[in-house]
Amino acid sequence: MSDCTEKLVSAVAQALNNKTALEICGGNSKSHILGRKPSTGNTDKLQLSGHTGIVDYHPAELVLTARAGTPISDINTVLAAEGQMLSFEPPVYGGAATLGGTLACNMSGPARPWSGSIRDMVLGVQLINGRAELLNFGGQVMKNVAGYDVSRLQAGALGTLGVLTQISLKVLPLHEHSLTLCYELDAQAALELMNTRCAQAKPLSGAYWAEGTLFLRLSGAENAVVQAAKHWGGEPVSAATGLWRQLRE
Repeated sequence: MSDCTEKLVSAVAQALNNKTALEICGGNSKSHILGRKPSTGNTDKLQLSGHTGIVDYHPAELVLTARAGTPISDINTVLAAEGQMLSFEPPVYGGAATLGGTLACNMSGPARPWSGSIRDMVLGVQLINGRAELLNFGGQVMKNVAGYDVSRLQAGALGTLGVLTQISLKVLPLHEHSLTLCYELDAQAALELMNTRCAQAKPLSGAYWAEGTLFLRLSGAENAVVQAAKHWGGEPVSAATGLWRQLRE
C-alpha cells in the first residue's frame, strides 16, 4: 500500500514544463487491446503500478475507494471476505489489471447487460489534469452529482482527460447462488432463445454462444435460480466459473 500522489503530480508538472507527452502505465495488461506501440520521440512513461491501496471501504454502505494502481484481484479478495463484489465483473488479466486501467478502458465482463458497467458504478474520482492540478469529482454516494458528471466521463477516456489517482465505486452483495445452463443450438436458434430469455424477469447474468452451444448463467437468490432453471430446461454445466472467467479474460 503506497500513496504516490505527490510524486505523480510532480511528474506531470515536469512533463508540462518540458512539453513532454506522458504514457500512463499501470499493470500494462491492456496494451494488446489498445494496440499500444513502444514509446517514441518526446514521450515519458508515468508509472502508477506503485500507487496502490484501498483508502476507504464501508461494507455496510457498499462503497469502496482505492488508488488507481490497486490490482483488481486485490479488490476482489477484500470484497469477497465481506460477501461483496464488483458487479460489473471486470477481467483481472492474471492479476495485472488495475482499477485505474479498468476504468480508463471501461472494462466490464459478461454481467454487464444486467448489472451495468464500471461507468454505472463510479461514484467519484481524483485525478491530475494537464496543468498538474489535483482535482476531485463526485463523492462516495450515488446521489452526489450536480452538473457535469466528470467521474463517469473517465470511463473509456483512456487517460486522455487526466491521470486517475483514486476512484470510489459502488459495490454489491455476492450472488447467493449461480448456475449455468447449456443448449445445443445453431446461431439463429440461439439468438432467438437469448432474446426470449432476456425479455423475461429472471435472474440472468450471462449469455454466450460458440460452436453450436449456448450458455446461459443464472445468478441470485438460490430459490429464484433453481426455479428458473427448472422452467428453462437445458443441461447444467459443472465448473462453470472457469468458463466465464476465461470468457472475460
